[in-house]
Amino acid sequence: MKKIIGQLKPYVPEEPAESVKARLGVDRLVRLSANENPYGTSPKVREAVLDYVVNNDANLYPDGNASALRAKLANYWNVEENQLVIGVGLDEVISMVNKTFINTGDSIVISVPAFSEYGLNGLVEGAVIREVPCIEATGQYDFGAMRKAVDDTTRLVWICNPNNPTGTYESVEDIRKFIGTLPDNVLVIIDEAYIDFVTSVEVPTARALLDEFPNVCIMRTFSKAYGLANYRVGYMMSSAELANYIQTIRLPYNLNTLSQVAAEAAFEDQEFLRATVRKNAVERDLWEQTLDEVKATYYKSGANFIFMSVPNAEALADEWLAKGYQVRRGQRENWLRVTLPPADDGVIMRSVLKDYMARQ
Repeated sequence: MKKIIGQLKPYVPEEPAESVKARLGVDRLVRLSANENPYGTSPKVREAVLDYVVNNDANLYPDGNASALRAKLANYWNVEENQLVIGVGLDEVISMVNKTFINTGDSIVISVPAFSEYGLNGLVEGAVIREVPCIEATGQYDFGAMRKAVDDTTRLVWICNPNNPTGTYESVEDIRKFIGTLPDNVLVIIDEAYIDFVTSVEVPTARALLDEFPNVCIMRTFSKAYGLANYRVGYMMSSAELANYIQTIRLPYNLNTLSQVAAEAAFEDQEFLRATVRKNAVERDLWEQTLDEVKATYYKSGANFIFMSVPNAEALADEWLAKGYQVRRGQRENWLRVTLPPADDGVIMRSVLKDYMARQ
């Protein structure tokens, strides 16, 4: 066993919903701790998956190249098909990136707080993780400090945009300026898992940087705005050369056919995506208005969640849980990450928040 494995903590899944409901005596539990799409999944996905199940057997392996999905994505993003790496969620893509490019002793630069998988996968491959705190007042990336953390051992820099868990969005121009200061041999991985939710700018994606910098990779997922968390489909765009390196270690037949069919159907239903983004934006505004009203601390979000702090935040989380609303704890002391709920649930949760803050 690798020595580092013995020092790491295994992922602990959340308590199953049925168990939580039985323990609390509630009939309904709304999970707002994993940034899933509360508006469900496009009906076209159900139709496509059922059609496949009815008309096909399960004895054959899936298309190991995910050819149909790959073609749709390449056409949409105006990239060559060999510039795409498609994985079982972005978790697998993140793992493959680290396995491909990290040697023992290399360093990785990450803004914190951050998605834990960036650092975890780097540690497994023997990397030194250099954590650069975000700007405390705003939650934005401190690009100046991140640049100082880069040296001749640095192989990867991770940029999550909007960032998880802070929800903050970095402009493409700020990212462009930062990348322009880096050595060409430092790979910059831009994780755009939540980019569909950004409404503050007309074109939020950093896709253009893919053509400007050979050391840029961009990751996207179907788990969030498309509502396919259970199907596990993520992908990365990069230069053909970098993608080819990763493809050499990708497991054959990694993405099952049902996931491929679901992703194709979801990608074709852009109206479902737009409706999700519209409803999320309305709720996000209402939450930020309420947080301002009760004088809570939070970071301006471009995502489908808000990172917030109140006095004794665990107590607020407990009050929400007693009402059947489960939010994410533990990412920073006295802070909570709340996936934005549908309108009716938002009204109830904000009422609980107001009552709680009135007692503080």
